[in-house]
Amino acid sequence: MQQILVNQNAITETRAVTTQAEPLAPGQARLAIESFALTSNNVTYAAAGFDIGYWKFFPTSENGWGNAPVWGTAKVVESRTEVLSIGTRLYGFYPMASELVITPENGSAGLVDAAAHRAKLPLIYNQYTPVKNGPASEDHLRALLQPLLATSYLIYDWLQDNDCFGADQIIVGSASSKTGLGLCLYLSEPKARAYQIVGLTSAGNRAFVKGLGHCDTVLTYDQIADLDHVPSVYVDMSGNSTVKAELHGTLKHQLKHSSAVGLSHWDQFTPAMRLEGPKPEFFFAPSQVAKRRQEWGPGKIEAQITAAWKRIAASASDWMDVQVHEGVEAAEGVYAALAKGEADPKIGAVIRP
Repeated sequence: MQQILVNQNAITETRAVTTQAEPLAPGQARLAIESFALTSNNVTYAAAGFDIGYWKFFPTSENGWGNAPVWGTAKVVESRTEVLSIGTRLYGFYPMASELVITPENGSAGLVDAAAHRAKLPLIYNQYTPVKNGPASEDHLRALLQPLLATSYLIYDWLQDNDCFGADQIIVGSASSKTGLGLCLYLSEPKARAYQIVGLTSAGNRAFVKGLGHCDTVLTYDQIADLDHVPSVYVDMSGNSTVKAELHGTLKHQLKHSSAVGLSHWDQFTPAMRLEGPKPEFFFAPSQVAKRRQEWGPGKIEAQITAAWKRIAASASDWMDVQVHEGVEAAEGVYAALAKGEADPKIGAVIRP
C-alpha cells in the first residue's frame, strides 16, 4: 500500500511510504481508492489533527507522522463480510493512500466503518455512501465540492437558525476558498435577506471573488478598516490571527458573533490571544447535522445538503478547472501548495492513485 504521511508537528512536510498490505480479518473489506480530492479543507484537517481528532481516523505506525483525511471514491476489491460485495463503489472519508481496510456495518445511519478505533469519532466521517459507475468527472466533483459545500450550507443553516445573530452584515473570511464562496452563494439566495454579504480575500484573489457575483462588497485584508460599523457576524475560514485581531478591533462590540471554521492560514494562527468584542467560537459542522437530525428526523438535513451542493456543482465548470494527477505520490506536491497557501483557488485538484 502506498500512502502520504504528514509531519504532525510541521504540516507542510510530507513523505511517501510503501507498506505491506495486511490480510483481512473476518468482517473486513479492502477498498482500492480510485480517486480523491485535495483542497484547503485537508490542510485544516492536518492543522486541527490533534485538537479535533482527525489523526485518529487512519492511524499509522510512524511516530509523529499522520495521515490527513481526504474525501473520495473507492471500490471493494476483497471482502470477508456479507455486508459488502466485491465491485461495490463507496464515496466517503479516506486516507491519502491507495487503499483502506474497513469493518462495514449497516445500521440506522446507513453503511459505516465500525472499526473499534473509529467508534467514538463523529458519525458523519464514518459513513460511506454506495455510488454507481459513471463518468469519472462525477466522482471528481463530488469529492471536490460535496464536503466543502456541505460545510458551507451547514454554516448558512446555522446562521438562519440563529437569526444571523441580528447582524446587518455577514463577513466571510477567505472568501476565495470553496467553502467561503459556497457560503457567500447560499447567503445570497434569499430574496428578502436583511443582511449584506462582505467577502474578505487577498489582493490576488479579489477579482476572482468579485467576478462570482455573490458578495455585495469584496474587500482585501488590508481594507478591513473600511468595513461598515454596523451589527456584524464574522465567519473565519482562514484562521489568520492578525486579520481576526484587526477585524475585532475595528468592529469591537458591533461584532455580534465571531465564528471559526477553517485554518487555511494555519501558519498565521495564534491559539490564545486577547480580542475586542465577542470570543470566537468554533463551528463544528457535525454538531449542526446532529441538531437537525434530532429536530427534523433522519435524512432531512442530508437531502437539503445534497440539493444545495448540486446547485453549485451544476455550474462548477464556469469557475473551477478540475486537474487530475496520476499516482499517490502526486499528492505531495498538490498538498504542499495548499499548505503553503500557493494554490490557485480556481483549480480543483484530484488524485488518482
